[in-house]
Amino acid sequence: MSTVMTSFGHARALLTLGVPLIGGHLAQFAIQATDTIMLGWYDVEALAAVVLAGSLFFTIFIMGSGFAFAVMPMVAAASENDDGDRQIRRVTRMGIWISLLYVLLALPPLLLAEPILLAIGQEPKLAADAGKYLEIAGWGVLPALGVMVLKSYLAALERAHVVLWVTLAAAVVNAGVNYLLIFGSFGFPELGIRGAAIASLTVHVISFVGLVIYAIRSFPQHALFQRFWRPDWSAFAQVFRLGWPIGLTNLSEVGLFVFSALMVGWLGTIPLAAHGIAMQCASATFLVHLGLSNAVTIRAGKALGRRDFDHLRRGGLVAVGLSMIFACATVAAFLAWPEQLLSLFIDPDDPRKPEILVLGTGLMLMAALFQLADGAQVMAHGLLRGIQDARVPMIISAASYWPIGLGVGYFFGFHTEFGAMGIWTGLVIGLIVAGILLMYRFWARSLPALAARG
Repeated sequence: MSTVMTSFGHARALLTLGVPLIGGHLAQFAIQATDTIMLGWYDVEALAAVVLAGSLFFTIFIMGSGFAFAVMPMVAAASENDDGDRQIRRVTRMGIWISLLYVLLALPPLLLAEPILLAIGQEPKLAADAGKYLEIAGWGVLPALGVMVLKSYLAALERAHVVLWVTLAAAVVNAGVNYLLIFGSFGFPELGIRGAAIASLTVHVISFVGLVIYAIRSFPQHALFQRFWRPDWSAFAQVFRLGWPIGLTNLSEVGLFVFSALMVGWLGTIPLAAHGIAMQCASATFLVHLGLSNAVTIRAGKALGRRDFDHLRRGGLVAVGLSMIFACATVAAFLAWPEQLLSLFIDPDDPRKPEILVLGTGLMLMAALFQLADGAQVMAHGLLRGIQDARVPMIISAASYWPIGLGVGYFFGFHTEFGAMGIWTGLVIGLIVAGILLMYRFWARSLPALAARG
């Protein structure tokens, strides 16, 4: 009975923290899905171009967000110590510093996207439209990375509900600006893909300003922005050491999906549109696992700060169990209603809809196959980041996603008749390998080693 009650307590605590984080991720997804749906109604070519542009933006953004993810377990661990306020201020401030420096490297490829996409074999019209989008939306990487650092900071302090409400507000703003500027409603100019880009940039700026105001008012003791210009090289090094392998891990995972999109793009516009829609559906369910993963990172970080390894072990088991339960429900939904889910993203009158649905239905079946593996690997990452173990997981991820996942995907996609389905086969295999190896890393290596050191 004691074990059952303890597990129930862990589940309740994880869900109390995790549900707002899941909601925040889903609200962020709603922003992206709104762009996809509205542009799909506007023009299929515009949809395909934004799939490409969004893939490039997200690849660059997610690598830089490794430093924001590093802030989360460090703030969580510091909050359990007597001198926590000072350490919280130091690592959060330097997380913003590093993110700002990263933007200097991130902007050029975003603002010069068209020649990059042409160089990797994309169709000229798609590359030109994606470039138009990123000429505007690319500037959003600056506030977007700032938002990520502040979200990590607030979530680690168990203020995840604020992250949720700010993201929900941003989603509403995005939908409204999209409606006005993509279609030219209520007398506004019809800007199409550029209108979607303006909406995206607006959302990132509003979100950053909102979180800055909240952080200053709610945690004056942290003084995050007082004498912000002063460097703290020791904290800078701490965040950088944990953040760069997380960033490269993120890049390995996202790169698997982005390069898969590029390979599908070589097959044509209709396969790319079907791929983008199926990936949107899979991404929405993945965000539930990601929210739970963030919650377990925070709770693992707090347990690490207290050196409470029994709590860490039990909490980890419960978190993985919750993730697997949701994965099973997702598999059932993808198998039961593939066409209904795909149809949400396509203009009913589009003459290419039947072709997209046929291909997209097959891709949804593949997405169902990797739900368990995807949930397992992201939960393992959450646990490992909570105990600040990032370098070996980075190597495991890179090996699983690239030589294995992309290698298999390329072979089946272009050397067999499977096409896009073959590329997705590589995604499935890469995620399975990563999930197995990362779980082994946490349960058989990292956690026992920490417990032995006390």
